Parts: sequence; C-alpha cells; structure tokens
Amino acid sequence: MKKEAILYEKSNGKTHCNVCRRNCLILPKNRGFCLTRENQDGKLYSLIYASVSSSAVDPIEKKPLFHFHPSTLVYSLGTVGCNLTCKYCQNWSISQAQIDNHSTQEILPEESVNLAKKYNCKSIAWTYNEPTMWLEYTIDSAKLAHKNNIKTVYVTNGYMSEEALENIGPHLDAANVDLKGMSDGFYQQLCNAHLQPVLENILWMREKGIHLEITNLIIPGYNDSEENLKDLIRFVAEEVGIDVPMHFTRFFPYYKMQNVSPTPIETLNKARQMALDAGLRYVYVGNAPGLDGENTYCYGCGKLLIPRDGYGIGKIQIDKNKKCPDCGAEIDIEI
Repeated sequence: MKKEAILYEKSNGKTHCNVCRRNCLILPKNRGFCLTRENQDGKLYSLIYASVSSSAVDPIEKKPLFHFHPSTLVYSLGTVGCNLTCKYCQNWSISQAQIDNHSTQEILPEESVNLAKKYNCKSIAWTYNEPTMWLEYTIDSAKLAHKNNIKTVYVTNGYMSEEALENIGPHLDAANVDLKGMSDGFYQQLCNAHLQPVLENILWMREKGIHLEITNLIIPGYNDSEENLKDLIRFVAEEVGIDVPMHFTRFFPYYKMQNVSPTPIETLNKARQMALDAGLRYVYVGNAPGLDGENTYCYGCGKLLIPRDGYGIGKIQIDKNKKCPDCGAEIDIEI
C-alpha cells in the first residue's frame, strides 16, 4: 500500500529521505537503499504502508525481551525491506526483498490493534525486518495501540535517524536493539553500515525512558575477540546502564555466511561471565538450549527469580513491588 512518506525534503525534483542514517538522495523514479521509498514526481512515497509479509502471536521472550511484561503475548508484524544488508541475516528473504516481488497482506493499523486484542496480546511488536522502514505505519499503529492500553515494541538494528526516533519515541514502550559489534569495520564489512549511529540511538532510547534490552550475535572470527567483547560490555556498563538486560546469542551458518562455524559454547559462557564480572545485572545466552543462560537471577543474593526453558516460563518469584522476596533487592523489570 502506497502512502506519502514523512521526514523528507524536496530539492529540484530530488527527494532527500531523513528516516534513517543513510539520508538517501533519491532521484525521480528511483528508490532509496531500503527499496521501500520511491520518488514519484518529486514526492517521496512509502510503498509498504500496511503491507504485512509476516505476522504471528509470539511470547514476548522471543523478541527477546526478558524484562518487559514476562510471560505475556505480543502480536508481531513485519513487512519487507531494510536499511542494512547483513550477510548473515536470518530473515533475508523479507529484509532484502522488494515489495513488487513479495506476497503481502494489507493489515491497517486499526485491524492490527483489533487482532492484538483478539489474541489477548499485551503488546504489539514491529519486527522480523527493520521497523524503521515502516515508520509511518508504526507511528499510526502505536498511537492506536496506546489508546487501547496495548504496549508497543521495536525490534531494531538501531540505524534510524534522530528525527525518526523523535517521531516514534513518544509512542514506543520498549525496544530490543541489535548491537552487532563494537567495530566500525565489522559494520562496514558485514552490514554496509557504521557503528556510531547505533550507539547514539541506544543512548537516546535510554535517556527517553524507553525500556531497553540489547542483543549481540557473536560470530566466530568477526566480533568475538576479547577486545570486542570488552568494548561492548564497557559501553553497556558505563554508558547505558548496568540494569539493561544483555543478550548474547549463538550464531549459526546462514545466508551468505554458510562457511562460518557456529559460536562455540565456551565463547558464549565467557562473554556472559565477562559481563557479569563488569557489573551487568542481567546477562543472558540465547540460541543455546541446555545452558543455564536464560534464567533471571537476583543480582543481590542469586535467587532464581524467573526460570525459563526455551520460551516456557516458570513461576515468577518477584513480589508486587518488583523486589526479590529473599533479599529485597529491587529488580529492574516491567510486570
């Protein structure tokens, strides 16, 4: 579905898109890097408004969000397109697709909110591909969601513009940001992007009070060095906050990186221990069943507060004041 875009400037028939940090200058009859925005007669249009490629009712833990209304359901929607071209993308079939060549269904904002209510979802998440590409749609949907007491979530690469954040931010309750590594070279080589904008946007979200969790997919030989892990952990601990949940995730060969081995379990355990030693309160390991890396423990006394088995959740041992029942430590969680 086509709709005139927001956050763009006109210049002699060209359009300058300001939705993400690429700031594409788009000639007439051309599209931006993400392939979702097109210059038509000097106006910029989103080609994907309300065009849904994927939708599902998920546990909130799948996003992953472990400290945002745990054990609730989230209505998840995705479209096509992305402002990055990650060589290991698990959702490349939609993130690198063009709307012309991909089957979608139209789900208007009103319908998405009604579906969330129908399926008893606590929240709506824009996910699967980069939600910033859907900026106009997610803003309209988020406003309606809040009117219906439904929380809103971005699962994002964090490469949006400051203007985009200022527009969606007031209507966003939570975000999981994929911090892919702490090397600009990594971002350039594997994602065709840069690191600094992601760091700036993480800090912006934190400052504005959006519930924030960070995910880092550890790829052997690319972002798994001790220096990289130390830099990432230091950034979270010293600049973002020790109360922000950190998810280290296991890599498996995919897309254009079939020749790279899965992340060794030892690397995941090492990263988790490094983060805990640096003072992070909540550090998790994902994509590694059988490890004790998805449970939530009290940072004060070590009590098991939320047992997890995959996306299954055991009894939540946190009192109504969000405190550990054993030592009284205040747990950083939305329940």
